[in-house]
Amino acid sequence: MISKLKIVLVLCLCSVFLGQAQTTKIASITIKGAQKTKPSFIAKILETQVGQPLDSTVLHQDILRLKRLPAISYAYYTVKEIGAQECAIDITIEENYTLLPDLNFWTTTNNVFSYKLGLYDYNLLGRNITFGGFYQYNGFHTYALNFRAPNLFSRKWGVALNHQNWKSEEPLYFNDQSANYLYNNISFEALALYQIDVNNEVNFGVNFFTEKYQYLSGITAPEIPQQLDLQKALFKLVYGYTNLDYYYQYVSGFKSVLYAQYVLTENDYQNDFYIFWNDFFYYKRIGEKGNWANRLRFGLSSNENTPFAPFALDNNVNLRGVGILVDRGTGSFVLNTEYRHTIYDKKWLAIQTNVFTDFGSWRNPGGELNDFFQEENLRVYSGIGLRFISKKVYNATFRIDYGFRIVGQSNTSKAGLVFGIGQYF
Repeated sequence: MISKLKIVLVLCLCSVFLGQAQTTKIASITIKGAQKTKPSFIAKILETQVGQPLDSTVLHQDILRLKRLPAISYAYYTVKEIGAQECAIDITIEENYTLLPDLNFWTTTNNVFSYKLGLYDYNLLGRNITFGGFYQYNGFHTYALNFRAPNLFSRKWGVALNHQNWKSEEPLYFNDQSANYLYNNISFEALALYQIDVNNEVNFGVNFFTEKYQYLSGITAPEIPQQLDLQKALFKLVYGYTNLDYYYQYVSGFKSVLYAQYVLTENDYQNDFYIFWNDFFYYKRIGEKGNWANRLRFGLSSNENTPFAPFALDNNVNLRGVGILVDRGTGSFVLNTEYRHTIYDKKWLAIQTNVFTDFGSWRNPGGELNDFFQEENLRVYSGIGLRFISKKVYNATFRIDYGFRIVGQSNTSKAGLVFGIGQYF
């Protein structure tokens, strides 16, 4: 019996030694194609390191991590044997141009000529740092400054700092009627950024802000305030799961982002409240030139009967063609689905057409969950669009969509054009 145990023990030890002897060690890692991006930064965020055993699964995850960076449009690797149980890894990247202007022109409902001028670097110092700001004029003066460094302290820890002084004319709704207010939001935000692994990350922090409302026009009554000055603090948590793979303008996979906020406020018109929503994304390649894209959003907030309900029905947020800030609610259910097809694809430029349907439903302020199923709260828009995509510039997608109403009330537009930078989702 003892001799049999000795034989088993010897066989186990031999298998361990043989496994170790057959392990291929990484002798070197070379970064190719990096021009602005620092090779030292890329080496810092890789899990694959010199001296470790070669693990193709970890290496594949590192390539996915690189392709998700704003500075990199594509990345791949090769492995070369250079000796007994040793290898050299070459990682090749194709960089995006990341110093980009932010430029927009439009007219408001009052026919004010409006514009937005900004500049952002999405790869400051070659270390995946986003820094920039903008100035906007829409009859009022707005500015913002943004700093985001996901890998400032380590591969996993970073920070984001934001300041904004926003002004705009916005409608507030009182019993199916509205009044226009000058809305001013002055905020200071600090977030900690933590990357759990290649698929999971969490951001958390605090935002201190002041909201000011000044009556401009519309309905009025003694109980409706003409002016408000509200001091608030917002605690924010964002959890994201990403399992997306990118091939230039094509995307495949699944992504989920949960936003949770709790707002502290002291005023006669609004109590402390919570708000959360979750965005689910699903993308699938269809043949060589097709891409099916989907976004499902569900959100709820504290259900108070207030004109300050946080979920907005808006062209640029959820339903293309519906109009600008058409309505507000304390709950939102939105499904956007579209098929994108590439009709032109060269080295630096791609052009896509798309057909889409946007479906949405809302819970009225102070309403019930069954508001989601009431016909008067349902909106469905469908339409077609066009995309001009620069394959060498980060997020340089100019989109045009035309959406028309399939289901909806008369307080929303029958149809409309929607312009923007970047894919709608």
